[in-house]
Amino acid sequence: MTTAMIVQARMGSTRLPGKILMPLGGMTALAQCLRRCAAIPGIDKVVCAVPYGDSEQPVVDEAERCGALVARGPSDDVLKRHRIAAELAGADIAMRVTSDCPLVDPELCGRLLAKLKAEGLDYCCNNMPHSWPHGLDAEVFSVKALVEADERATDPFDREHATPWLRRAPHLKRGNIACPHGDLSHECRWTVDYPEDYDFLVALFARLPPEIVSTERVLSVLAAEPALAEINAVRRGMRAGGKPVKAD
Repeated sequence: MTTAMIVQARMGSTRLPGKILMPLGGMTALAQCLRRCAAIPGIDKVVCAVPYGDSEQPVVDEAERCGALVARGPSDDVLKRHRIAAELAGADIAMRVTSDCPLVDPELCGRLLAKLKAEGLDYCCNNMPHSWPHGLDAEVFSVKALVEADERATDPFDREHATPWLRRAPHLKRGNIACPHGDLSHECRWTVDYPEDYDFLVALFARLPPEIVSTERVLSVLAAEPALAEINAVRRGMRAGGKPVKAD
């Protein structure tokens, strides 16, 4: 049984163009994300799901440099792009994160995968409801369910955001892992979406060791220096009313 991590990535961004290729902690933000994905227990392959188009070539080049597979697909049909990525990897199970999340937690993702397998779930995540820091969102699902979603989903929203159909299909068995520290989803913003987010992460990574660290280690750094979290405080809680937000 093959398990693939699918990292949704693209060059374009209306709010912070080229953000995933910006330097962060001695490498690009994309490289930070990909190396964490490769460290997840149980992940066999990491695939970067990139839109078609010549403008995306820098993302393709960086993903390949980092050792990831690259799957190309439609820009607006992100659901189809994930199916293409899963089939390229020959996966039976797929996990999903977005490339603007450079603090992906391998241990948390490993727990999601283990829960899916142990409980025979079709879909498992850590954001139903949101409780983890924004930027640690992850989802894992059977490729069988993903293919069904691709064949049955017709709403443009479902296709643009990849997994809403999986999150509500009544016949699928779902699970969730809540944050043990309570709801941090509106207090901690660890994603790269706006310039303030990037400034925050630059300051944070300057205080972290080069090796991959746990969520608890990041929280301890922020607890020691509360002013860091104020850098992007104006952007906290921006989750479109709890709906999934397209990576931009």
